[in-house]
Amino acid sequence: MKKCFDAEKYLKIQKKKIKERIRMFDKLYLEFGGKLIDDQHAARTLPGFLPDLKIRLLQEFKDDAEVILCINANAIEHSKIRADHMISYETEVLRLIEFLRSRGITVNSVVITLYDGQKKASDFAKKLKDYHITPYFHTFTKGYPTDVDTIVSDEGYGANPFIKTTKPLVVVSAPGPCSGKLATALSQLYHESKRGHKVGYAKFETFPVWDLPLKHPVNIAYEAATADLADKNMIDYFHLDKYGITAVNYNRDLETFPVLKEILTRINGESVYYSPTDMGVNVIGKCITDDKAIQRAAKDEIIRRYYRALVDLKKGAVDEAVPERIKLLMNELDISEADRIVATEAAKKRESVGGLPSACIKAGKKCITGKQTSNLSPVSSTMLNAVKSISRIPDDMDIIAPAVLEPILEIKNKISNFNESYLSLGEVLMALSICSTTNPMAKKALASLDKLRGAQFHATHMIPDDEMIVLSNLGIDATCGTDIDID
Repeated sequence: MKKCFDAEKYLKIQKKKIKERIRMFDKLYLEFGGKLIDDQHAARTLPGFLPDLKIRLLQEFKDDAEVILCINANAIEHSKIRADHMISYETEVLRLIEFLRSRGITVNSVVITLYDGQKKASDFAKKLKDYHITPYFHTFTKGYPTDVDTIVSDEGYGANPFIKTTKPLVVVSAPGPCSGKLATALSQLYHESKRGHKVGYAKFETFPVWDLPLKHPVNIAYEAATADLADKNMIDYFHLDKYGITAVNYNRDLETFPVLKEILTRINGESVYYSPTDMGVNVIGKCITDDKAIQRAAKDEIIRRYYRALVDLKKGAVDEAVPERIKLLMNELDISEADRIVATEAAKKRESVGGLPSACIKAGKKCITGKQTSNLSPVSSTMLNAVKSISRIPDDMDIIAPAVLEPILEIKNKISNFNESYLSLGEVLMALSICSTTNPMAKKALASLDKLRGAQFHATHMIPDDEMIVLSNLGIDATCGTDIDID
């Protein structure tokens, strides 16, 4: 897809905006919303926004910034998963620590929030010490959310341990939502104020985009992405009343702003903010270069979210209200599941092969399909067809030698709990890499995988987690239906 977001302009003006906010205080605590690395939602919705763009931004401040990571103790206890990579929140925290350090960014500590003696959370704290990270425990804030007198006291935020920081910018981030970033930042503000420091708070939220229209597809895509949280975009009436300017924010920020403003006033003696939008520093809207293309990408993302919600419903991960909310958003924009071309083509393929699970991948303008075979899953079959097509290898040419294929199938059947007579995508790619050492056609096919980055993919059945992870790692935007009848 053509780029319609200027990443370099974004880095330049975003850096300037954050620097302006830092200069207002001795120290700024910046709450980072969304994903710190691998922000695929932003990359899909704003083509040209790179998944690691936030890290590149932080690298601009690496000499003046440090990071505090937050994780909810209940997320650890219940093994909450980051769906795009199928890894737990605690694994994501460890991944963030290593990644940030590799980019020269200081990780100060990890705060385990809403701690109430959860055993897994205690075990995780011990593991953090192996990474030379100091863990801190925050319990529920007494008096929250309405009793400001108690919240801003030694019984409230003061009951949490103080985290010593040394740099003018402290980024507070997390592996996902509801991790306690705001409470951690405000707790720090309270302790810093008690020590006589002039400290500030700001928010770095990628979405919703405050200076795009309320019903712009990019902002509606944010509602689709947070349908499980029931977030709702709204006009920031505080901002409109103060400045006469229409700005978009979302329900939770608007609902909590009066209390947050009072908390900030109690801590610092005044609040420099008159609206939730005032607190934000994001400049996304100023870097869009092709609004029509952005709208198309955002609509595609909403449909993708709908398919994902249906799968989550089938797995019992969400209730019926989640896909229903997204479906209402689709109706509002007059789009439907049929607008995802790979989904309609996969359905046609399945019909043409007598109901066998099928899939379709769209690379550039070409749609390539595949079906489940005696040896291949529908995902691996389709991907093999795709690399052959891109490499201009005849469809009837075997690029995986039977001498490689047969022993893999044999050992898989021996160690599997089920009689699985087909190979998954990861297993096929491994077999292809073995064959590439002696077969030039296999080597050529393997090299073409990079050309599929950014391709659209859909399967008529539920794609197993291991195959979904491989597709994601290849940079392929995959969705699937909810059928599970793979023989």
